[in-house]
Amino acid sequence: MVILNEGNQLVSAGIVNEWANTDKDSLMRNQSWLVVVYCWAALICFSGVSFGDENEEVLVLEPDAEGIQRASIVLDSYAYAPAHISVQAGLPVEFRLENQSFLTPHNFIMDHPDVGLQQNVNVDAGDHVTIRFIAETPGTYIFYCDKQLLFFPSHREEGMEGRLEVRP
Repeated sequence: MVILNEGNQLVSAGIVNEWANTDKDSLMRNQSWLVVVYCWAALICFSGVSFGDENEEVLVLEPDAEGIQRASIVLDSYAYAPAHISVQAGLPVEFRLENQSFLTPHNFIMDHPDVGLQQNVNVDAGDHVTIRFIAETPGTYIFYCDKQLLFFPSHREEGMEGRLEVRP
């Protein structure tokens, strides 16, 4: 049974049908709330995003009792941790590369033959490898993983890249 009241609102069994009572003002209020919710969501999502290196932590290595600068680097999920390492020029460096991926192999490549920094080491999933070298020339040098599955982007293209900073 359909009954209309004096305001031409649809009434069924004594209950006002809210859909029939929707007006443009209430729709505009709902849209305004949606805009507010979307803005807050965007603010929350982008608040932790860094668009530069100003907040990047640098692991500064100093020689231990044996005179070696040592660090453990985790390889996992298209990233190195830490991704920025600072060493002193002319002293031995030792990196323990630990692949924490369950299935994905990674590698560690430094390709700077002009300054004697050349490394190309594979690290299978769940495995670790130790590399040793001496960085003689001050500067900043990139290391990366170039592994790639078929037609997907390489790990480097996905962001698996780091920096070795050699201090004088």
